[in-house]
Amino acid sequence: MSIQSAADRRGLEAAGRVVRLALDALAGAVRPGVTTAELDRVAAGVFQAHGARSAPALVYGFPGTVLISINDEVVHGIPGNRRIARGDVVKLDVTVERAGYMADAARTVVVEGGTAEAVRLTGCAERAFVAALAVATAGRKVREIGRAVERTVRGEGFSVIRGLTGHGIGRTIHEPPSVPNHFDPWQEDVLTDGLVLTIEPIICAGRAAVTQDDDGWTIRTRDGSLAAHHEHTLIVTRGRPVLLTAA
Repeated sequence: MSIQSAADRRGLEAAGRVVRLALDALAGAVRPGVTTAELDRVAAGVFQAHGARSAPALVYGFPGTVLISINDEVVHGIPGNRRIARGDVVKLDVTVERAGYMADAARTVVVEGGTAEAVRLTGCAERAFVAALAVATAGRKVREIGRAVERTVRGEGFSVIRGLTGHGIGRTIHEPPSVPNHFDPWQEDVLTDGLVLTIEPIICAGRAAVTQDDDGWTIRTRDGSLAAHHEHTLIVTRGRPVLLTAA
């Protein structure tokens, strides 16, 4: 969506604040022995306390509150009885609906005992996000975001997982434009002042091929390599973007 009023801005800021609070609570609760279902209940408690709902459950019927993906699971992992173990790479993906507005962010946590590769991969996703943020200004083409992400990720020896992209957001989860994490010469959309979207590098340590589990949700790397995900919802401006899910 594109912000049309002060009410839009306030509504998006409120949704973004709940996302950040939930991510902070989740990251603080990640430890060896905790189940992903227990983490999901942590997020549900934050949502309830702030008048928010799970947007994936609301829009797509996702069977959980938040998406929790571990190690080779890339995105869309369903919370359940799995226990977090030492060294796990845990992707926490939170999308909320509050008063008709939606916001989305993701964070990757490396549990104590994680490998050097896991730490470097997670850091690369964050650095790719920062690189993309620097070019996300009104008047530039959306594809410059993908160029920045891909250059950073490939430069560090990792792979961008294509087909999993950032997106416009606001009144529902996925709105135009699509925001690829690679340079797509066919992506001709131009960033405009007030446009609300997500930037979300989704990367892996091995080959970029993925497969979907029989549960119909969980996407994982085909070669079993580790994956990382870093995301924020932002407002495009003529200067530095406003991060709605970091405030």
